[in-house]
Amino acid sequence: MRISVRLSPRAKADRLDGIARLADGAPVLVASVTAPPVAGLANEALLRLLAKKWKLARRDLAIVGGQKTRTKLVQIAGDARVLLPQLTTELAVLPRK
Repeated sequence: MRISVRLSPRAKADRLDGIARLADGAPVLVASVTAPPVAGLANEALLRLLAKKWKLARRDLAIVGGQKTRTKLVQIAGDARVLLPQLTTELAVLPRK
């Protein structure tokens, strides 16, 4: 399973900010981390944040696209039949931007 994330590094707090739409209309999760975008620190902070919020093992998450851009593609390992309801519930409570 994959999810698109728009990441803002050097924020005041590590948090999931909501769901937005890209210019092409595709939905994207908006996230902020305090880590700077240097040497993969912001990417790692994003993966730790997602693992914590979604109660997943960090090893089950990987950035498979956008390592050096703000829009990331995150791969989530696991059974989609189990993950989809869990993530749908978690994402449903986030504000729409």
